[in-house]
Amino acid sequence: MYPGTLTRYGTVPNIELVRQAPQLRSPRDKCRRSADPFQLHEFVDEFCSTTQGAAGAANVMRSLEINAGHRRHRASGFSLIEMTMVVALTIVVSVISVISLMPILSAQHVVNAYNTTLSAMRQARDNAVSQRTSYSVTFQNATIPNTITVTPTLTGFQGDQKTTIYTLPTDVLFLAQSAVASTPAPDSFGSGANAIDFGYTANSSAGGATTFYFCPDGSAQDAEDGAGNCSGSLDNGVVYIAQSGNILSSRAVDMWGATGRVRGWRLYPKTGGYQWLRQ
Repeated sequence: MYPGTLTRYGTVPNIELVRQAPQLRSPRDKCRRSADPFQLHEFVDEFCSTTQGAAGAANVMRSLEINAGHRRHRASGFSLIEMTMVVALTIVVSVISVISLMPILSAQHVVNAYNTTLSAMRQARDNAVSQRTSYSVTFQNATIPNTITVTPTLTGFQGDQKTTIYTLPTDVLFLAQSAVASTPAPDSFGSGANAIDFGYTANSSAGGATTFYFCPDGSAQDAEDGAGNCSGSLDNGVVYIAQSGNILSSRAVDMWGATGRVRGWRLYPKTGGYQWLRQ
């Protein structure tokens, strides 16, 4: 034995075999024992060059592609919690919107009822003048919805407009608010106690009539002869429109019998009470 030499019992390996020992290790052993990335690349290249390695690499790539597709699919959708939150927020916003719009819709119903009444009366007068026959106008507030019925009085009339019924919104009525009964009525027709208050003539101040007639000359009277002509007295009156319990929703439409003029009014508050102002 010599100093500095490797002592081994049995066969002493050839020095050339010792040099080739690292190259004789298996690719798996090389990958396990080395942390050098360059040697790892060499191992992958060597492994993939075999038939089994190529098939394994193809399987790995296919698996990676499938997993990537699943991740993209999950990333492009919404979770159940997210969907629930969106639905809940939508419901809350919808409820708030409906609640905030209710007063606006209610006020619009009053406007619609007012415009319907005004238009029905004016249309009836225009038809009476243009078609040379009287038209009856009847207001009804006994049932809901309240209605206005316009009818030509001549039997067998063949004009453009036959019997027409105008309907008010169900939450709007021909209604005289008791809180404003002391307020002077529009054009001083009656006391404001009757919701439908026609029949104020030169020979009668009873009021409370629900029907009057537009005549071929444009006037309004309280009777007709059945032949398309008026045969009574000039009729004045007013009809009130409101929502129950809502004083400031009150509107009024009055009629001047001598000319058949129709005019609209609205109730406004003032110091110590209310007042009717023309629209």
